Amino acid sequence: MTENTPNHTPETRKRILEAAVTVFASKGYHDTKVDDIVAESQTSKGSFYFYFPSKQDIFLALVDTFADLLEKQLHNRLASETSGMARVDLALRVCLETFGQYRGLAKIALVQATGLGLAFEEKRRAVNDRFIEIIKKNLDEAISDGSIPALDTEVVACAWIGSLNEIVLRWVYTGQPDPVRSLPVLRRMLLQSIGVKEERIQEFEEKAK
Repeated sequence: MTENTPNHTPETRKRILEAAVTVFASKGYHDTKVDDIVAESQTSKGSFYFYFPSKQDIFLALVDTFADLLEKQLHNRLASETSGMARVDLALRVCLETFGQYRGLAKIALVQATGLGLAFEEKRRAVNDRFIEIIKKNLDEAISDGSIPALDTEVVACAWIGSLNEIVLRWVYTGQPDPVRSLPVLRRMLLQSIGVKEERIQEFEEKAK
């Protein structure tokens, strides 16, 4: 068969990925079987293996899917902002909104990828590195335009990612605090940590209402 046959189309691949999100999020990586994903997607093992050589491959593909989705959301939304500080604030908001919108993918990428072995850990670290770099870049721009004082933006970006991860992990496990509730508190804490003045923080809070 070729990709142009009815069983091997982009729509089939999408159905398999969407089914995998549902199954992995409910059963976890170890308890999920390829047969579970095939049944959920209402496809066939032949279609599954046409796109994904193994369960590990589709799991890693889902981690990439979430990272690509979040990065695209960030680039699209940040393109309209010219101020470095406004871009930093918006990046935080977009991250939490995306986590809230795609909880199943967030659970797979941030929770289940932990402790599954070297391949999974390397993938998780690579995803973190992508977003550390985005935050670092916007912090550097904020320093350049005088919005915040000079600081080690790589260390700050790592700390910010750590804070985001912890909030999302707790929400995925327990349902609380949800991203909408977390955003105002997290924004204030993180902006204070890089020396943003109170009146500027209040401006962002008013804008977010």
